[in-house]
Amino acid sequence: MEIFELTKALINIESVTGHERACAEFLRRHLAARDFEVELQPVSRDRSNVFAKLGKPEVVLSTHIDTVPPFFPAREDEEFIYGRGACDAKGILASQIVAAERLRSEGVTDFGLLFLVGEETTSDGAREANLHPPGSRYIINGEPTENKLVLGLKGNLRLDIQAKGKMAHSAYPHLGESAIDKLLDVLVDLRNVPLPQDPLLGPATLNIGLISGGRAANVVPDQASAQIAIRTVNGSEEIRRKISEVLDGRCEFEFVRDTPHLHMERLDGYETDVAAFTTDLPSLTRWGRPVLLGPGSIGVAHTERECVGKAELLRAVDLYCRLVRELKNTVKSRESRVES
Repeated sequence: MEIFELTKALINIESVTGHERACAEFLRRHLAARDFEVELQPVSRDRSNVFAKLGKPEVVLSTHIDTVPPFFPAREDEEFIYGRGACDAKGILASQIVAAERLRSEGVTDFGLLFLVGEETTSDGAREANLHPPGSRYIINGEPTENKLVLGLKGNLRLDIQAKGKMAHSAYPHLGESAIDKLLDVLVDLRNVPLPQDPLLGPATLNIGLISGGRAANVVPDQASAQIAIRTVNGSEEIRRKISEVLDGRCEFEFVRDTPHLHMERLDGYETDVAAFTTDLPSLTRWGRPVLLGPGSIGVAHTERECVGKAELLRAVDLYCRLVRELKNTVKSRESRVES
């Protein structure tokens, strides 16, 4: 079926973050050939978002073009399509495009498609798009949620730490100062910082994702670093304060990303869930009220087993069409109440 072929074609275009140009050009050509008004929105050198519309968009379907590394191509069996980006988010791209084509064929207008670069790193594509809102009232973002409507998203507080020491011969450690020892000490203390909980989103979590440092086994290390991701649930101010108290005077540190958590509205008739991951939505505040739903499981995203179910893709098309229709009706109802 068309959606499966489109999903595989998108997977087979390598678009690891920073290298999205070929995928953006494919999407521009594909949508223009289907009578959408399409523009490339420059983000940085050789990188652009893709924005397509029919009429004046009241509702926008959106997801991201980029993937995490490493790239590997598409393959399939009877139930699943596999490959980098299968569920995060090439299958979502395909299902939103097919949904848009169906809506257009049924005479639905005044909606759009926004496909973004850079979601997997700093959401620079979303931040650029937020400078150019089209006046839409709702944005339906696609991420792998198993086709459930997400009611809340955790935030993402990224912390980078640098510890410095003094090199020496490892046989005479007293002549040096180990940056790795310093780093390990502060990481132990960070792991003991109490983290808050939220009734909807659950507990905040801390992950030490990357540690590096040292020169050689027989050299006392003069430098060491760590990158840490904290999934926040009720803002970051208190966590930032506690972390600063632990780290001040012991190492250099910087909060390099602080994406807020989101609580979103419930819509009748949809299965619901909450998500611990972060999306582009906190950076798209001027594109309308946020809705989040998409095919696939976050449990296989970013792994060598990444896949998306074919039945889920077909179901997503139905759900996206339904959401666009319902949200457009909501816009009309609210406008009618204001006029009356």
